[in-house]
Amino acid sequence: MAANIIIVIIVTSLATYLSRFLGVVSAEKIKETSKMFRWFNCLAYSTLAALIARIVIFPSGSLSEVDYLIRFIVVILSIAIFYLTKKNLVYPTLFSAIILSLLSSYL
Repeated sequence: MAANIIIVIIVTSLATYLSRFLGVVSAEKIKETSKMFRWFNCLAYSTLAALIARIVIFPSGSLSEVDYLIRFIVVILSIAIFYLTKKNLVYPTLFSAIILSLLSSYL
């Protein structure tokens, strides 16, 4: 069992870091103003938006026990914090974890 876990960790690490390495190597040739770059950028943002929406609307695990209203309030407040902190990702991430735990515990 332990050998299988180590093999899985090695294979997933290779897949992750190989794709990152290839991205770094090929990044010199990509222009940020090209249509292909903008398409991949839109694809990445849409995938992220879909994942966030799935987590908020159809959560699994202990998040499914939290009321929809609390989840939406946390998302809206986190978006507001994101823009108030000049698009810094650290503050809304920490804020959302703290507020979600507080609201789910006391409401």
